[in-house]
Amino acid sequence: MRRQNCGLPAEGWGLIVLERARPQANKRWTDSRETHDSRGLKHRAIDDTREIPIPPRLVRILREHIEKHGVAGDGRLFRTSGGRPFSASAYSGVWRIAREIALTPEQAASPLAARPYNLRHAAVSLWLNAGVPPTEVAQRAGHGVDVLLRVYAKCIEGQQDRANRQITKALEV
Repeated sequence: MRRQNCGLPAEGWGLIVLERARPQANKRWTDSRETHDSRGLKHRAIDDTREIPIPPRLVRILREHIEKHGVAGDGRLFRTSGGRPFSASAYSGVWRIAREIALTPEQAASPLAARPYNLRHAAVSLWLNAGVPPTEVAQRAGHGVDVLLRVYAKCIEGQQDRANRQITKALEV
């Protein structure tokens, strides 16, 4: 994530614009012979971007991080003391500690949020259950609506009363 891709206003919602992916792989499996290859976004044209609105609390956290740690020469927000990207094992170690701090012992022993990637599923489920339209959720998550509904339909619960109220309101017009 680079500073130039983050809209971080003093107040309100912000925006992150994703341009590229930098997945980690063994050096022998990348085109560049580096552990991180720069690639276009998955299932998109090479120059496509994806805009992700971010809530005010995350805007504040990122602004504080930048104020405290600055950015790398290329604008990256997160890097090692040597300026390199963090490895997957570094993220895993921090994640393990964070789970122990944030979760009860029973939760930490369970598969709950076992990997950072699980937070993506939790966010999508939260948005759908909050009533955010599937088209908007799909756009934020980088899914097609068909994939979103196929994968997450089982996560949408307790919507019948809300749907009934919305239909009733629409019929009253």
